Amino acid sequence: MLNEVIDLSHYNNPVDFTQAAASGLLGVVHKATEGLLTIDAKYTERRPLAHAAGLLWGSYHLGHSHNGAAQAAHYLAVTGNTTGVLLMLDLEVPPGDPGMGRVEAEAFVQAVHAATGRYPGIYGSPSYLEAIGVAESTVLSNCWLWIADYRLVAEPVVPRPWNIWTMWQYTDGTAGNAPHAVAGIGPCDRDKFNGELAGLHALWGVTALPA
Repeated sequence: MLNEVIDLSHYNNPVDFTQAAASGLLGVVHKATEGLLTIDAKYTERRPLAHAAGLLWGSYHLGHSHNGAAQAAHYLAVTGNTTGVLLMLDLEVPPGDPGMGRVEAEAFVQAVHAATGRYPGIYGSPSYLEAIGVAESTVLSNCWLWIADYRLVAEPVVPRPWNIWTMWQYTDGTAGNAPHAVAGIGPCDRDKFNGELAGLHALWGVTALPA
């Protein structure tokens, strides 16, 4: 199991990827978009900085209760070249919106798959994923699971339709198991990968860390 992935947004500031990489960090998943129009202010700026530090790069979209395919188009347009980029759909309740439901999530992941040939990962807490009925979704079962579970436990809850977790956001920088911080960034969302380095590269679709 690896504990060298973090997820960020513009709220994490300042960020020093060189220092983070020197401390052992391997990958960053950064917010790219939200809903139909919102773009994270730091996504485009930080992508080349992460690559320059030798870090794997990923992007995520925070889903809203709007047309899922349209949100996917917005996400992919902002993400840019998806080669070697981890793709993620964040399912939770965003400020001012009830959050993306199962039907919209299915439309989103199908649109991403049609455009890239890959299903994105699904991020969410067990309670949210269960509430929107992902257990009944054969479409979402094609996606790998990134679970958010801040309980002080050795393993997170895995909701149906999955039987294994791939990534586990075990802390938001305050709650959850330690460690909570990363050198050059400070307290942040930290994520464990359920495997070793070769598996992490395979998930990202790369054979090695970027040069």
